[in-house]
Amino acid sequence: MTKNSKADTKKDFTSSGETRSGKRRAHILSAFHQCIITNGYAKTTLRDVARKAEMSDSHLLYYIQGKDTMLEYYFENVAQKFIERIESFREESIERQIGLLADLYFAGKGITRSEIGVMLECFGIAVHDKPLQRFKNKFDRFTKAYLKGLFEQSPCGPESATAYAEISYAMLIGLRTAAFFDQRLSLPLARTLFYNEMLNLTGIDQVKDPAVSDPL
Repeated sequence: MTKNSKADTKKDFTSSGETRSGKRRAHILSAFHQCIITNGYAKTTLRDVARKAEMSDSHLLYYIQGKDTMLEYYFENVAQKFIERIESFREESIERQIGLLADLYFAGKGITRSEIGVMLECFGIAVHDKPLQRFKNKFDRFTKAYLKGLFEQSPCGPESATAYAEISYAMLIGLRTAAFFDQRLSLPLARTLFYNEMLNLTGIDQVKDPAVSDPL
């Protein structure tokens, strides 16, 4: 029995989640997730993941060839969860979409805090990792296109939609990242800042979201 190529392994993972191999890879990725939540990506070793998954190093490598490949699978899997959640917002009102997007990133509704944390860590690693760069670029393009469509349908109209999509995406990722490091910036406050500023950008005229009142 020979090892699958990286391409074959990835194909199996993405298309055969209910097969025995697919379930085994999902189990490995779950173990990988637990390890990097505990130790961080840089300090997590293949042996750590193998032990958490209750298998030998060689057995793990049969299913996923190396830590970098494991991270690529994991990042793509989490990014897809974000995409599917955001896609489900499209039929809602503009105001409701803004609230759902804020909840997704800042209130852990549909995506766990640890998954967001790992995704942000992946963003940093992607600076020097070409496959992760491709996944991140795909995710960025999707989210910005979604935001552009949201602004086009809002009172601000299509003229400013592209620029506002860039601004709002930078604000979304920036606030979510800052909330990990700045103790003054709680998640409820970050959510409120994002939500209220999105209302400003879209031109929706209504009462602001009830907020944590203390500014930074």
